[in-house]
Amino acid sequence: MNITKGRIIAMKRYLVLLLLLASLTSGVYGKGHRYASRADAIAAQIHDPSSRYVVVACHRGDWRNWPENSIPAIESVIRMGADIVEIDIHMTKDSVLVLCHDDNVRRTTNFAGVFRAEKDKSPRIADMTLAEIKRLSLKRAHGATIDTLQIPTLEEALLCTRGRICVNIDKGFDYYDEVIRVTEKLGVTSQVLIKSSHPIRKVAARRAPYRNNMMYMPVVNIQTKNGGKLFDSYMESGTVPVAYEVCWSRNDDGSFREAARKIVSQGSKVWVNTIWASLCGGDGNDDDAAFTAKDPGDVYRPYIDAGVSMIQTDRPELLIRWLKKTGHHRLRY
Repeated sequence: MNITKGRIIAMKRYLVLLLLLASLTSGVYGKGHRYASRADAIAAQIHDPSSRYVVVACHRGDWRNWPENSIPAIESVIRMGADIVEIDIHMTKDSVLVLCHDDNVRRTTNFAGVFRAEKDKSPRIADMTLAEIKRLSLKRAHGATIDTLQIPTLEEALLCTRGRICVNIDKGFDYYDEVIRVTEKLGVTSQVLIKSSHPIRKVAARRAPYRNNMMYMPVVNIQTKNGGKLFDSYMESGTVPVAYEVCWSRNDDGSFREAARKIVSQGSKVWVNTIWASLCGGDGNDDDAAFTAKDPGDVYRPYIDAGVSMIQTDRPELLIRWLKKTGHHRLRY
């Protein structure tokens, strides 16, 4: 491991934390700080490897009650007290970034009804203009169309989140240049976390032209050949990202706990996805298991004990309630 390089990167992260602390509006009060915004306070927690605060990320917003990746879905998780809203982006034919998980709008909108007269019209976002996208209405998870809700642009979403909640942009690293132009325009670059499974060198090259960069997190599936190789490259090079998104499908080899130990020792955060069992060790380890358990802590506590401090969930109210009860979700700003 390149110890010198690791220390330099750790020092840079420490300086970022100091810059965030410098955004205080009126100094220290009580035992906490007054930050310029709630989102700045959350970002400071993400950058602080010693913090015991557990950051709650909401998968596609509150998709159980609103269309996924919609403005109301984002507003709902902000009201719940979540720390991060995870969104997905794609680019339209006329080069506008919009929120959608799929690369097409067939599942999430009333596309078939709007374009029924144009049988050869492609539902792919890359083949549609923003004006065509805005003709569509979003659907709830159970398929009901909501006529008043359209697919938002990335800029519209970030205007909604600015200062209120941090944002994790999924499926977005390949649009890094376009995304950062929007975040810089709105002044929210420090409140946005972006991720990928790309090699260290490719990530560094993409970020190098910019003085201000979004937070970055590698995604490592530690039980696959490529994921294990990527994780080892970070450990061996001494590169210290703000966090790692760790995925694993089974708990029989102890690889997750060992990876978490290394990450915490390095000074990074551990992010896990409890949204699906296949991403967090198998059945009994996910949000649905927590929802049906007598005590949600039977599912969530082992992650905290392993050093996890960032959890992406599909059950934000349940997780936040349990974290507050156990003293892991008290944000002061």
